[in-house]
Formats: sequence, C-alpha cells, structure tokens
Amino acid sequence: MPGRQLKAFLDKSGVDYLSMTHPPAYTAQQLAHHGHIAGDRVAKTVIIELDGKMAMLVMPATWRIHWDRLSHVLETDFVELADEMDFKDRFPDCEVGAMPPFGNLFDMAVYCSEALTRQPDIAFAAGSHEESIHMKTADFLQLVQPVVIEQGFIRPRSGRPAWLKRKPATDIASSERQIESWELAGY
Repeated sequence: MPGRQLKAFLDKSGVDYLSMTHPPAYTAQQLAHHGHIAGDRVAKTVIIELDGKMAMLVMPATWRIHWDRLSHVLETDFVELADEMDFKDRFPDCEVGAMPPFGNLFDMAVYCSEALTRQPDIAFAAGSHEESIHMKTADFLQLVQPVVIEQGFIRPRSGRPAWLKRKPATDIASSERQIESWELAGY
C-alpha cells in the first residue's frame, strides 16, 4: 500500500495529519481541485538531478521552476529534471509521480520554495494518485528540515515586474535611452 512508510513516520513523530482519498490526481493542480484547496497550499514534488545527484524540489502547485535562477541559487552549472526511469526505484512504496515531499525518507536532499513555507498548512500526494496527506506546514518543515530557497521558482502568468515592462518609444533616441537603462539595471 503506497504511503505506508510515510504514515508510519508521521505517526512515530506524533504530528497531526489528515489522510484523504479522492479521485485520481496525476498533477498537484488536480490534487488541489479534488481536495477543494488553493493550489498555493498543495506541495508539488519534483525530482531533479543536481551535479549528478538526485534531489527533491518542493513548491506550490501553482508555481514552476525557473531553471536559470535555480542553477544560480544552488551554485551549480548542472541542474535538470530527472528522468522517471532513473528514480522510480528510489520510491519503492510510491506510484511514479505521487512521491511525497519527504526526501529525508528516501535519502535525498530537499529544497523547498519559500513561498510554500508561508502557507499555514499544506497537502501533498501520499505515495498514491488517489490519496493525499494534509498537515501543518510547520510540522512538515520540522520533520523534513529542507533547505528553503527564495528564488528559482516563478508563478506562471505573473509577467514581468512593472518597472521592466517596455513602454512604446516615441523616437529612436528614446528607445536607445530605454535600452541603456535596462543594460545598466542588468537586463
């Protein structure tokens, strides 16, 4: 039964959690829909390869990875999405794509988006596409002890900051001044 190791760990730790069954959810966004909770409160678990080692990224379901920034934040030249065939055996009690964000149970480093840590509680796949765990974020952080990172993630459709949006240039000189200011700002 998927999730058995996770539940035994949570029970032994003495934290409160709620296990819920629901229709199959193959993405974190589907889990949010089935659980009737905001996507920012659903933890999406992504397995990456970081300098040749597997690691776990945990972020809100509504966010995605900004690969260049993540590489910079983790101070590495090589970070990419891991192939499911390479890691499925590391999660013997779990269905592929339903790994809980507890890398410590699978001898894997965990990097967590700071945005997720601001939520009072989170939900995540419990090793099965049809079961999820809901618990306090503080308990998750205490049990997993992830490296919390502020950058390397982006909310889709968030667009560029207002100060970076291009304004229509009225003439070539104005366009050149705009480009020079962007270059000075590092963009």
